Amino acid sequence: MRLTTKGRYAVTAMLDLAINEGSGPTSLADISERHAISVSYLEQLFAKLRRENLVASVRGPGGGYTLGERGMTTTILEIIDAIDEKVDATRCRGRGNCHNGCKCITHDLWHDLSQQIRLFLNNITLGGLVDRRNQEQHEADSAHEKSSAGSIEVTLI
Repeated sequence: MRLTTKGRYAVTAMLDLAINEGSGPTSLADISERHAISVSYLEQLFAKLRRENLVASVRGPGGGYTLGERGMTTTILEIIDAIDEKVDATRCRGRGNCHNGCKCITHDLWHDLSQQIRLFLNNITLGGLVDRRNQEQHEADSAHEKSSAGSIEVTLI
């Protein structure tokens, strides 16, 4: 199982929307610039995300995209599923015809792994990722303040 660029970009773009949620709509050009993803590629992804109501578009000057109906409770699995990314570790795409039309001896192992990955991704929300990012930034800022407070500035004349 491998998450493709399409999946990574979709999650990155959705997390960008979540981080900037309080600032109004976010343009695809802004997301493109911040994460080095082409605008045309983002347009393709956002068409699928919009179809699943994971994002909403705002037209006009200052327009762009906002999180959709589920907002911060959107799960990473919902994003992956919306763009037709497959979370499947089996060679047969779960059909059970991987070895001459029958299940191979490791089919159940890889199928179970796929289910665990889906459960894992279904338990991670955009809000949870934003909270984690904010906590890490807060800890980094606190560490920086502590190290700055202990330093002495010396001026040579």
